[in-house]
Amino acid sequence: MNHADDEGREGELFARLEAEMNADTPPEGSGGPVVDLDKERSARARPTDAPDMSGDGVGVESADAVPVPSGRMSVDGSGGASGPGLADRIQGAARRDVLPAWARSRPEFVTGARWVAGYAGHVAAYHAVRAPWYGVRLALRAPMGGAKFVGGTLRWLVDAEGEPLRQATANAGNAAVGEYLKLCRQRDRRVRWRTLVAVVSGVVGLGSALALYVLAPTWLLALSGAVVTLAMGWLGAPADAPVVHRAVEIPKAQKLTSDIVLRALGALGIPAINQAQSRGRDGFAFTAPITRDGPGWRAEGDLPYGVTVTDVIDRRDKLASGLRRPLGCVWPEGVPEEHTGHLVMWVGDRDMSKAKQPAWPLAKTGSVDLFKPVAFGTDPRGRWVEITLMYIAAVIGAIPRMGKTFLLRLLLLIAALDARAELHTYDLKGTGDLDPVGNAVGYRHRAGDDDEDIEYALTDLRELRAELRRRTKVIRSLPRDICPESKVTSELASKPSLGLHPIVVGVDECQVWFEHDKHGAEFEEICTDLVKRGPATGIVLLLATQRPDAKALPTGISANASARFCLKVMGQLENDMVLGTSAYKRGVRATMFSWADKGIHYFVGEGADARIVRSVFADAVAADAIATRARTLREAAGTLAGYALGQEPETDAAASYDLLSDLLAVTSAEEPKVWSETVVSRLAELRPEVYGEWTGEQLTAALKPYGVKTGQVWGTTDSGKGANRRGIKRADLLTAVAERDGNQGAA
Repeated sequence: MNHADDEGREGELFARLEAEMNADTPPEGSGGPVVDLDKERSARARPTDAPDMSGDGVGVESADAVPVPSGRMSVDGSGGASGPGLADRIQGAARRDVLPAWARSRPEFVTGARWVAGYAGHVAAYHAVRAPWYGVRLALRAPMGGAKFVGGTLRWLVDAEGEPLRQATANAGNAAVGEYLKLCRQRDRRVRWRTLVAVVSGVVGLGSALALYVLAPTWLLALSGAVVTLAMGWLGAPADAPVVHRAVEIPKAQKLTSDIVLRALGALGIPAINQAQSRGRDGFAFTAPITRDGPGWRAEGDLPYGVTVTDVIDRRDKLASGLRRPLGCVWPEGVPEEHTGHLVMWVGDRDMSKAKQPAWPLAKTGSVDLFKPVAFGTDPRGRWVEITLMYIAAVIGAIPRMGKTFLLRLLLLIAALDARAELHTYDLKGTGDLDPVGNAVGYRHRAGDDDEDIEYALTDLRELRAELRRRTKVIRSLPRDICPESKVTSELASKPSLGLHPIVVGVDECQVWFEHDKHGAEFEEICTDLVKRGPATGIVLLLATQRPDAKALPTGISANASARFCLKVMGQLENDMVLGTSAYKRGVRATMFSWADKGIHYFVGEGADARIVRSVFADAVAADAIATRARTLREAAGTLAGYALGQEPETDAAASYDLLSDLLAVTSAEEPKVWSETVVSRLAELRPEVYGEWTGEQLTAALKPYGVKTGQVWGTTDSGKGANRRGIKRADLLTAVAERDGNQGAA
């Protein structure tokens, strides 16, 4: 309650009363009452809303009560419920898992069992190979061990361990005579008892040895001698030179304790934490015990008021220094279901980038259904992270040499293992990183950014846009019981007659397309359409870039991507372009990755918040092997086609001609404004194979990427009658050509 406020108001009241009582000449007729201070103190001690029980009546306000001066109102309720009831708290409580995650996951359990079996087999084989050498070393050390045994037995027999204490008592002089005599008597009793034990053991042992020598078979004598020799050798081994060495060198990671966590948080330089610790408090409230979580430790708790998890993530390098762990071992994160000050700190035994990943299930065997989740990487705890490639459009961003292309190739390899999938792969960097996929199973494939490569890609994208429109009509025509959600399903994709098989388009260095001086606008328009409408029709677009900015990733694409992969980037802008607006402010920061964290990225998708994932590493050799398997699957299913079979697409005449130049050719300077229908008919006469079936609406759509708009223009019919119809302005065409040619000159 507000005791401090009550005391302040009480002091103010008494100060005013004292001033009134000390006044020299009170006003005439004022009749100021005499106030009993003890009574007032009692009244102040009672709740303000309690009735006055001091008078004759019950619940009647006292006549000589003094008004309470106004002050800050107490808002803390008195009495009543103190919070949710027990039943409400139990219903909303988070239940801890009865079984750990690895025990409930069959793949993780199998992986763990295989690891244990492999570890046991390795240890057994290691020591079995070295067993003869162990025997030789023990035999050589047996004399030393025998000497130690005899010497130790004699020292035990004469109670040598008590000699220092007896000597110290004797040196104390007359003051410790009684204690010395007591120790001497104790020593005599021990020696007598130990001598008896030694004599009996010697007689029994010698008799047993003679009996064994006379009666036992040769193999038993040899076995007994070997056991005694090995025992003496083990006893004679120096402490710094053990006979048996470890078969596995286990890295020693310091156990995470509360003191270490508090020390590390105190080293971050966060004022609220430092102030709390300087006053003797912890500055961090643990909400669960520190436990083992996979190959590391997990600490969880609440930061001080006003401190967020983002503040800690920003200082991850200092946190690692405070924990005395490598940067790749320390992963602070928030909990979406909790408040922003709830911190989960996972500290691994080994650097995430150097820890050995479990074997990828698809590395050597298996196929894929793109409509089901597939493992593509592991989280910091070594658990598999899955992705469903269907119904998504994905963007991958990173600075060079961080594993962006390898991640894209991995996703394409996963898609290749579904024999129904049609792959279109474009390596605009031109180094051939996507050749294993494109050469083996690609329906369309190109490496490079030459003019013919750009024309090839543009032709393919135009075909894909036409395919997109065809698919929407097919889906719309299907009965509701077959296609209830108006999207492609695995069952529909398996029906060749419908032509709804998955189509996966992978583009590395996509900024080359969108920044192209001539066709960039059309590339952007088609890709934006594929990103928005493609997932429901079974078309997946995967775009990767090392320059995640507004030009490399147009807003229409980055804003509608449902899966995002962000490896290391250098700034907030690049981070938010890939991971989404305000991701940096929410603490999802790919800027914290180090240069050694290759393949490690933030993954946003699968209906979950951002997760840190280390993708499976598949080098060129492994990629070739997986692509070969994918080709075999296609050959068996009869779905291998296109580039992989040496088939080239039909030539698109439209890709060889310039629309703006053709429009200027069919319009003269004397015609500042021309109707669209007139322009289309002239274009059809100029190039019937290109514009023969065009309409005014198609002309409007084709001019949109160039920034040329159609509108109502005045013109005359063949009969000379004037009218307003949709058309274009020749000045707009000249402006668009000038801007394009200027960009070409600048490039």
